[in-house]
Amino acid sequence: MNEVYTPKQIAKMLNISTTTLRRYEEQGLIPDVHRTASNRRCYLPVHLQSFTVIRTLLQGYDIPVVYEVMRNIKKGNTVEAFWLINRQLHALQEEKQRVEEILTMIRNTDFSKYRNIKVAEAMKIGEVAALAGVNPSAIRHWEKEGLIKSERDRENGYRMYTVSELKKIIVISSLRKTIYYIENMKQLLNELETQHYTKVERSFQLALQKLNHQLATRFQGIAELMKYVTLYREQTSFRQT
Repeated sequence: MNEVYTPKQIAKMLNISTTTLRRYEEQGLIPDVHRTASNRRCYLPVHLQSFTVIRTLLQGYDIPVVYEVMRNIKKGNTVEAFWLINRQLHALQEEKQRVEEILTMIRNTDFSKYRNIKVAEAMKIGEVAALAGVNPSAIRHWEKEGLIKSERDRENGYRMYTVSELKKIIVISSLRKTIYYIENMKQLLNELETQHYTKVERSFQLALQKLNHQLATRFQGIAELMKYVTLYREQTSFRQT
């Protein structure tokens, strides 16, 4: 016979509030919950595992992704849920490759090409944004914060960015999730401009460590997810029989 849990028991085990449990239920993230004649919720091991999965996945994945994964599993779309997780892992892999690529770029004195695209001495904001893989609005924001600077084209007034500023933009886009304070980023960019690469490389190594930790966290979530899928399938099979 399945063990039965009260909302307070599960909330205590997971160190969250019963309100949070209800919110997950209302969002359609967990299996349907049986209620007693007095309208009290009766959570089973499959519910406990579903809550555990949500809390673990949220440590490494975006909220909308976690919610969509859980809803897909509830609907029986397990494979689609796995592909959602896989896309997030792929994005993390791409981010790691980007950080490593830019670290190599910083060490390379020849920056005539980036991602097999020829780099001009003066580039418009759209060109720089495309090379760096960011939105032009982000570049304008960083310029407003004093992280980068541009010159105005005398003929048309367009912002023009040098190769040196492009390097800064690429570094900012890669480390913005690791370096949270503007002044720290300004100091790092100054080190880049004066070619004092020791601190710059250290920042990139920290970024890589953070990505490694995030990868481990995501796989912890996957481990809990697989336990949940097994329990949920067993429950569904039992109900059908």
